[in-house]
Amino acid sequence: MTTPDTDPDATETTRLIDETDYEVGQDNIQTKIGPFGLDIHNPVFLIAGLGIVAFVLGTLMVPEAATSAFSSLRDWLTGNFSWFFILGGNIFVLFGLLLIVTPLGSVRLGGASARPDYGYAGWFAMLFAAGMGIGLMFYGVSEPLSHFSTSVAEGAGSPESWAPLGGAAGDPQAARELGMAATIYHWGLHPWAMYAVVALALGLFSYNQGLPLTIRSAFYPLFGERVWGWTGHIIDVVAVFATLFGLATSLGFGAEQALAGMNFLFGVGDTIEGNRYLFGLSYDNPVIGADGEEIGRTGAGLKILLILGITAVALVSVVAGLDSGVKRASEINMVLAFLLLLFVLFVGPTGTIISTFFASLWAYVTNFPALSQPFGREDANFSQGWTAFYWAWWISWSPFVGMFIARVSRGRTVREFMIAVLLVPSMVCVLWMSVFGGTAITQVVQDGFQGAAEAALPVQLYEMLSQLPFASITSLIGVVLVVVFFVTSSDSGSLVIDTITSGGKVDGPLPQRIFWCVFEGLVAIALLLGGGLAALQAMAVATGFPFAFLLLLMCVAIFIALKNERKNPLP
Repeated sequence: MTTPDTDPDATETTRLIDETDYEVGQDNIQTKIGPFGLDIHNPVFLIAGLGIVAFVLGTLMVPEAATSAFSSLRDWLTGNFSWFFILGGNIFVLFGLLLIVTPLGSVRLGGASARPDYGYAGWFAMLFAAGMGIGLMFYGVSEPLSHFSTSVAEGAGSPESWAPLGGAAGDPQAARELGMAATIYHWGLHPWAMYAVVALALGLFSYNQGLPLTIRSAFYPLFGERVWGWTGHIIDVVAVFATLFGLATSLGFGAEQALAGMNFLFGVGDTIEGNRYLFGLSYDNPVIGADGEEIGRTGAGLKILLILGITAVALVSVVAGLDSGVKRASEINMVLAFLLLLFVLFVGPTGTIISTFFASLWAYVTNFPALSQPFGREDANFSQGWTAFYWAWWISWSPFVGMFIARVSRGRTVREFMIAVLLVPSMVCVLWMSVFGGTAITQVVQDGFQGAAEAALPVQLYEMLSQLPFASITSLIGVVLVVVFFVTSSDSGSLVIDTITSGGKVDGPLPQRIFWCVFEGLVAIALLLGGGLAALQAMAVATGFPFAFLLLLMCVAIFIALKNERKNPLP
């Protein structure tokens, strides 16, 4: 495969990749299993597919051992390498901001004559729904409220405290600002910078250098032709594992919250008395062991049914394709999310929310140096249990979100791309957290309502909405949003993983996408049964850790490619 030169007769300048013998799909196995055609990369698909199947079976066969292993793995990684995650996150943000203000930002993805495939509305909807949807629904109320509660608590600042930066014991206003600053830190520039690095690398090397749209292509300036061999195979397999487990984490959170919302709306009975039922099945009732101690809660069957049901809907979207499936579902969800946001903004404590938005931004700016400090942290529970987990989770999502954003961003300049991907979604996240989290905190401080603060994480959104008018309707909208975000994430993820495991082909046979869509749901089920949310978090951290090294190398490769592109622009 030869990439186009700026001037075929020129001898003094050359493009970064003048010529490579690699052809997209040259290592693929093309065969049929019954009526189904396959076009899979050898050995990436086989290694990744067999590895995922073995993981699902092993976790389901020995769930207790899996639970212990998951928890130990998460604690070891976040305890020993929180500094690495935090430092890496700072590098990604700085790198993205520099591309906006330097001449390198003028490079256009696809060449000077390329034009965007999607308008701004559709583009924003797709990248936002894929990048943050379920997480914002799950943590929009719970994280600001959690940081506020730990910061204002009497023991804030002690080694056992989970308060950020030592908290603000006894000072509700300072605790509110600190809690919102910590939340914005986790949902603003840093995660979107990680997504932007992967997306820019993939778009640049695919659209401008003519390489396959797969993770290994981003490392060509560093490894050369070795990216088509085992060096590239390992990179792509790591990307598949990171994508699948990062996605499964979000799908698990989504299933927990959707089911909690259904229970909030339609459940009957009393959990304390052990007779709570949802759709006729026991839900959230204590399970008592032989020693009389509670060993768990009922409802695993409902979670499985929910994940299977939503996976089936995602399969329909997969069959519909990118434009008809993901794009349409993303736009519908954006409208619903915007309407819910406006409702809470104008029906809730509007003045307080608006003041919270600006105060939170300023608190974020003033606390940013301390929150992003990788060394010498005294708030170990916060920096390890919250920040390190988040950065690993975002990194594990970055191959999925990055490739998806790259696929819909052809024709944008690097500057336009970075502003849109890095700054615009960050401001939306700040607004979302200020509206939902700010409302929940106000309910505690001004109204004395403790329902959301004392509820389990998946229920806190619905408890907050219960204090506003039309609670049943808005809670139902919340459930629908979680479900549709679930669908768009699963759909987008299966498209991305299929692209990686088919050697960069973006139009692989439909059965392959169906395979990955099904196994995304099965992995989420296995993790929920083999340790619940702790297992989900553990696998996100475990797969995000090795991919963090790859992201740092991507920054180097992007810089090399952009410098070359400035000297030898693609027409």
